[in-house]
Order: sequence, then structure tokens, then C-alpha cells
Amino acid sequence: MRDYLNEALGLVDGSGRVKDVFSALNVRRAAQEGARDVGDVHCAPFVLECKDVKSPAVPMWLRQAHVEAFHAGYPYGVVVHKVRRANVRLGRVHFGVRTWTRVRTALGVSAREMRERYAFTPAVRGLDSARWYLTTDLARFAQLVADLRAAR
Repeated sequence: MRDYLNEALGLVDGSGRVKDVFSALNVRRAAQEGARDVGDVHCAPFVLECKDVKSPAVPMWLRQAHVEAFHAGYPYGVVVHKVRRANVRLGRVHFGVRTWTRVRTALGVSAREMRERYAFTPAVRGLDSARWYLTTDLARFAQLVADLRAAR
């Protein structure tokens, strides 16, 4: 995940080495902090909670990602669920509705543009909007990160 995102964001050279080891924009695996966990991967401005399991529990994972983003001091927490036996770029990136809206607002795009540009699909689970989320793939997430970084 980390290596794919560093490559997709143009942060590595031809041999796969990070161009600037001191850049805050590099995608990094975070050191685990115990009770004050800071997420699995930092891809500024996102904390990624990474999962590779057969049975997804996305709403619970999203709550975990939000807490870990707060602990790390990052504005956005999302979940990346690797699709088994598939290329990492096909991993599913899940956004809670509030996070998706905050990112969309930061990009200055409409909801329709956000859905179309980054191929988001909604998942509505019952009447509790806290269980709703939007999903895209890792390749489009990398483009979203690049666009968000350029907009700042």
C-alpha cells in the first residue's frame, strides 16, 4: 500500500527509492503507539487504517480510523480494505460521509463531480447515517490525494 501510493504520487525514482527521504509528503508506515494508535499508514493529509480480512466491518473500521487520525493530528481518517488475490491498486478505500464531505469541500467540487471524478459508490446501511460510507479504489484515491495536495 505504502509503496504503491509513493509510486502513484510520483515520490519515488526509477529504482523505487523515495526521492526525498525527509519530505513530509512521503507515504509512511506509522509506528504503533498502543492505546493512542495513530493508524497504519500516513498519506498526508490522510491516516489510513489498512485491513486484509475476509469479512468487512467498514462502519466499525471508520470509527477506528477517525480516532487514529485525531491521535496522529491529521484531518482525515479512511479505511483501505485490500481485495484478496488482486493487485493492491484495486484495494477499496472507504470514506465516512462527513470525511467525504469535508474532502469534497476542500477540493471545491460538487457532490456529483466528486462521485464521478473519483468513482465513488455509496453504501447505505439502514437509517443510521453513521453507518453510511462512500467507496473508491486505491488508484483513484491516489489521484484524489494528489488533487487535494495541489489545492492547498
